[in-house]
Amino acid sequence: MKLGDGVEQAIHCVTVLAALPADGLLSAASLAELHGVSTSYLLKHLQVLSGVGIVRTVPGPRGGYRLAKSPGDISLLDIVLAVEGREPAFRCREIRQNGPDPLPPEYFSAPCQINAAMLRAERAYRNELRGVTIQDLVDQVQAADDGAIAARGCAFLANHLRQPKPEPSK
Repeated sequence: MKLGDGVEQAIHCVTVLAALPADGLLSAASLAELHGVSTSYLLKHLQVLSGVGIVRTVPGPRGGYRLAKSPGDISLLDIVLAVEGREPAFRCREIRQNGPDPLPPEYFSAPCQINAAMLRAERAYRNELRGVTIQDLVDQVQAADDGAIAARGCAFLANHLRQPKPEPSK
């Protein structure tokens, strides 16, 4: 199974957004710069993540992205399905029924064994991704960090963190 680059980019961006203060935002351009990726390509995935409620978009010149949910409520499966779609990786087309001299339909009443095996593998893969949250990843990175990752993150946020303009009082 091959996942697109957008999955990796989306997971990394959601993990970075998990480190923001409650009112903090990061622009798509900042996230793209941090990861050395195309802003326009990343923006497409951030919009998808916003559409499914994983991230929240704050519009305007001081706007950007933040998590819409707690990092413990976002699984890797949520992100993969948002970016790649909900369809299984393997889709049986019943090609066993094609070709010259096809057998009668009664030979195909049972599900295709290949399809059944692939669907079992898909369930196992999805269950594994469902069991890992963004908070799990954050915790693992923090546990392994000797301080260099935290220092890089703090320096990045010092230069790129945005906070929306406060609403005027009435």
